[in-house]
Amino acid sequence: MTEEYTTDTTPPDLADETSVPDGSASRQQPRMMKADLVVIGAGSAGLSAAAGAAMLGLDVVLFEKGEMGGDCLNTGCVPSKALLTAAKYAAAARESEAYGVTSGEPKTNWTKVQAHIRKAIDTIAPVDSQERFEGLGVTVIREHAHFTNPRTVASDSVIVSAKRVAIATGSKAAIPPVPGIETVDYLTNETIFDLPELPDHLVILGAGPIGMEMAQAFRRLGSNVTVIEMGRALARSDESHAAIAARALKQEGVTLLDHHKAAGISTEGGLICVEAEGPDGTQTVRGTHLLVAAGRTPLTDGLALDAGEVDHDQYGIKVSDKLRSISNKHVWALGDVAGKGQFTHLAGWHASVLVRRAFFKQGSTSSSLPLPSVTYTSPEVAQVGLTEQEARDKHGEKVQVTRFGFDENDRAIAEGKTDGECKLILHKGKLVGASIVGEGAGDIIQLVGYAMSNGMKLTSLTNFISPYPTRTEVVKRAASAHFSDAVFGKPAKMLVSLLQRIL
Repeated sequence: MTEEYTTDTTPPDLADETSVPDGSASRQQPRMMKADLVVIGAGSAGLSAAAGAAMLGLDVVLFEKGEMGGDCLNTGCVPSKALLTAAKYAAAARESEAYGVTSGEPKTNWTKVQAHIRKAIDTIAPVDSQERFEGLGVTVIREHAHFTNPRTVASDSVIVSAKRVAIATGSKAAIPPVPGIETVDYLTNETIFDLPELPDHLVILGAGPIGMEMAQAFRRLGSNVTVIEMGRALARSDESHAAIAARALKQEGVTLLDHHKAAGISTEGGLICVEAEGPDGTQTVRGTHLLVAAGRTPLTDGLALDAGEVDHDQYGIKVSDKLRSISNKHVWALGDVAGKGQFTHLAGWHASVLVRRAFFKQGSTSSSLPLPSVTYTSPEVAQVGLTEQEARDKHGEKVQVTRFGFDENDRAIAEGKTDGECKLILHKGKLVGASIVGEGAGDIIQLVGYAMSNGMKLTSLTNFISPYPTRTEVVKRAASAHFSDAVFGKPAKMLVSLLQRIL
């Protein structure tokens, strides 16, 4: 268990009795503790780091002022995917007639949709619970924590002297400086799942993964939806693949105003009005609700990072690729707050890097493995490693691309879901990236990610038996297409002709 100790030296602000503003009873002096690892934040990164250290027999203190499980469980990945699932059932009802089944226009019971979302959260919550982590030997403090010096973290009830501190506080929705935005009750991912009723017209600022997923989900459930985006939709994804997903949303009735800037926000007759400036002028978009999905900003407020001698900027804690603070060698940053990317799976990898480097002295880094990402629209857009454009910017004309379309995949044809393709990006014959757009792209991309992570050659994606009919066949067919000339070209034909004469 975490060691507790006493000291004769107590800072002035932590005296035996501390007055409170209203002159009521004084609070007790915080208890003093020591730990091998202090973790601030009980999201994906913090929980994984705390569990790993505790299972190795180390003394761990975990601080969390909010809900255990962090953003992913409570307001991010889990509720959003539960919502998307409900929306897929609504879409299936509308599409069923094309498959010979008549069901009619679906009706959304928003209360039951919310119950489904809540059930998903509640089912997963025990895995992230305080009770589970205390069972692992972690001391869990459900209070806000901050630095008092480079190796000490304190809350209202404890002061912990730490050998190492892992900051895993995550991020929150970034609020763009649009004039008038402060005058309306806008929504973020933290509040949209608790709406008392389904929006009549949802206006979304931002066409990144969150904005696009929510746009399609609410449109399928019956809301009118308008998305306003300064650049192009899914700007970090392969451009041609992002265009396929954007087209699908438009076909379902989402109004997508890309290359439009939100220039002002006001209210009129109970509606929220957004002035959208685009190439053809300015138009006013009126909606009943406004969702802000214009990026994320790291959560560092209240940590007293200066007291901890922890350098930081608008992107988060300044760390090396080893995830160690560049200014305080006792401090690490994990997950969104490390400024290396904002994905739950990346946060989990960061925790693994901490455990490997700090406790096993291994050489893993944040960038040791190619990073996958998925936008869970229908069709999904999945990426691992470099996009085609990123590869060309880095390697120039030496980049090769091989691809295979879903419209030639028998499973996709049988299901009537043929929009999409698999694209493999090569540099000097080595896999440096892949992008897949299509149904199930997030699952399919893992085959390529596995090959890249283990330094496998492109031939490894051709040298296995893929069960028929599956969508994952597109990876094998795309890889095989790269070798088509070598296998079936003129030199190969001449060789086969010669061998036939010998035999």
